[in-house]
Amino acid sequence: MTDTIATADWNRITDELNADGHAMIGPVLSAKECQSLSAAYEEEALYRSHIHMKRHGFGQGEYKYFSYPLPDPVARLRTALYPPLARIAGQWEHQLGTGRTYPSDHSGLLERCHRDGQSRPTPLILKYGPGDYNCLHQDLYGEHMFPIQVVVLLSGEGTFEGGEFVLTEQRPRMQSRAEVVPLKQGCAVAFAVNERPKLGTRGYYRVKQRHGVSRLRAGQRLTLGIIFHDAK
Repeated sequence: MTDTIATADWNRITDELNADGHAMIGPVLSAKECQSLSAAYEEEALYRSHIHMKRHGFGQGEYKYFSYPLPDPVARLRTALYPPLARIAGQWEHQLGTGRTYPSDHSGLLERCHRDGQSRPTPLILKYGPGDYNCLHQDLYGEHMFPIQVVVLLSGEGTFEGGEFVLTEQRPRMQSRAEVVPLKQGCAVAFAVNERPKLGTRGYYRVKQRHGVSRLRAGQRLTLGIIFHDAK
């Protein structure tokens, strides 16, 4: 996993995140790791919270937030992905003129979050069955927010129909643009949590993004969500 991330084409990933607000990475998990994490969804001791989306108006389906300590594949993935994404995030903040900076390693970001009361882990597994979907949303969780997150598809090819990962881009004084991102088992997509810079004729401006999942038509779909900041 770590070697795959280290040898990924980060120039391409950077260019795609800058241009489109998302980029494919991977595969970052093996089929065996995907199957193991999918099976672990039933192990309640691993999780701090179990959310039924319909109850909260989030959509239909369910998800569980992991407790600390995170399962080894999740912890390693979070740690390995953070440094190259932090370089991109730092560039975004500079272009937007926010003055925000990010530590070079993930432990530094967590230390910052925990110092201000954001100490609950945010990696999660989402589970969808027939008819389930996830409304367009943003995963913010508190004052300290890392602007890029990652989703990894755990389910194998042919195990579900529908359930496409969807991103929308809201541009100032323009209609929103939607895009469907195809994913394969073990592969990841990195995308903007909230907003990113876009170069226009008068310099950089802010583009808002939301993400969700379209209605699942058949089967079962499980995904791993990697959010780098922790929650209050």
